[in-house]
Amino acid sequence: MGGFKRIGWWVLVGAVAVGMLIPAPGASSEAIGPPEEGGVLPDVKLTLPDPAAHQQYLGVGAEGSFKIPQVRAELVILEIFSMYCPYCQKEAPVVNELYRLISGNPDLKDRVKIVGIGAGNTSFEVATFQKQFSVPFPLVPDNDLNLHRTFGDVRTPYFIVIRMMQDGSHQVIYSKAGAFGDPQEFLNLLLSKGKRN
Repeated sequence: MGGFKRIGWWVLVGAVAVGMLIPAPGASSEAIGPPEEGGVLPDVKLTLPDPAAHQQYLGVGAEGSFKIPQVRAELVILEIFSMYCPYCQKEAPVVNELYRLISGNPDLKDRVKIVGIGAGNTSFEVATFQKQFSVPFPLVPDNDLNLHRTFGDVRTPYFIVIRMMQDGSHQVIYSKAGAFGDPQEFLNLLLSKGKRN
């Protein structure tokens, strides 16, 4: 009987492995990677965040959706997170501290903005994460994972920082998975990269 259980286990493992190699229905077979430093963001629309104060913070209209290059800022920090990601939960107070450093500095509060994208999260789940971890910046849902796929199915948390150019174009200056460490050092790094590029 033990041999049959062992064979059954390996059949299950093999089936899962094969299933991971077959793209989901409607999924592209082309691998899309995360945005690269020096490149641009994919052309995506995000749902307007609630409440209206978050729309004002970003400087976007009330049209139903917006694109990152429409955010009124010199630098936009995107955090791709998931409510169910324990690393995102652990990182939430650190990202909140980054927001406080920015919003508490009169020279930065209008120049640097943060937006979170909840990978696989509904509006309800995003609101729950925002409340549970006292997130002061806008979070938007990505319940169908379309944005997540467009950004290369990155692991969470994932941070992308975009520098807005005066001519309306933009450039990715930071694109990495995982915790960024000390918020002040991270902010200094971004400000330095924002000047060089």
